Amino acid sequence: MQIAFSGLISSGSLTQPVIGALAASVMGNSAMSSGGGVSIDFDRSFLVQMVLFALLIAVLKPLLFDPVLKIFEERERRTEGARAEARKMQEQAGEILTRYERELERVNQAAAAEREKIRIETLRVEQDILAQGRKVAQDIVAQGRTQIQKDVQALQFELGKRAEQLAHQIASRVLGRDL
Repeated sequence: MQIAFSGLISSGSLTQPVIGALAASVMGNSAMSSGGGVSIDFDRSFLVQMVLFALLIAVLKPLLFDPVLKIFEERERRTEGARAEARKMQEQAGEILTRYERELERVNQAAAAEREKIRIETLRVEQDILAQGRKVAQDIVAQGRTQIQKDVQALQFELGKRAEQLAHQIASRVLGRDL
């Protein structure tokens, strides 16, 4: 009975002979399945209900069922389209992430090489500065020693003169007269 109704709904047209065949089929099926214990009476009200049902199906199919089915199909199509678009976007995001990671690794390697280069250059500059500082310090120490030596010689000369004068003064005082 399900097959008969679905065929009627899909065809969209119900005629009197089809309704009569349907009624006969329903009566035959129910008579066989009942085992003879229950008899079903088909009177005019059943036929009126069947005609109203068929008429209602015929009217509602183009007005309600077809648009709703089209909406469901459109929704399914859009959903599948959105899913496909999401998969495509996710693949693109994966590719972009892979490229980003490769680029980040390349940049990190370049930065490490640049840091090493700068470190070596800094060490060289530091050694140059220290060497210059040592040289300047050695020059200052040498100049200081030379100056100290000159000062010591000048002081020794001065002390020699002074010692002579003091010796002369001491001798004058000890002797009590001027020499």
